[in-house]
Amino acid sequence: MKNTHRLKSASNRAVYQRNYRRARDRALARLANAFPDIYRAYLEEERISDEQMGKKWLDLDGNTKPVDSRA
Repeated sequence: MKNTHRLKSASNRAVYQRNYRRARDRALARLANAFPDIYRAYLEEERISDEQMGKKWLDLDGNTKPVDSRA
C-alpha cells in the first residue's frame, strides 16, 4: 500500500512540475516578445556569467557549440 501511495505522490509532483514549467515558459515567451531588447540583453548577461563559471551552453544533442542568442 505504501508503494502505491509513493508512486501516486511522485506522479502528482511530476504533473505539477510539468504544468509549472509550461506556464513559466509561456510567460517567458510573452516577456521576450513584449521586451525583445531587454530579453536579449539579459540572455547575453546570463551566457557570459555561465561561461565565466565554466558552464557550457549545450545544444539539444549535447554538443558545446556557440548558441546564437539573437535568434
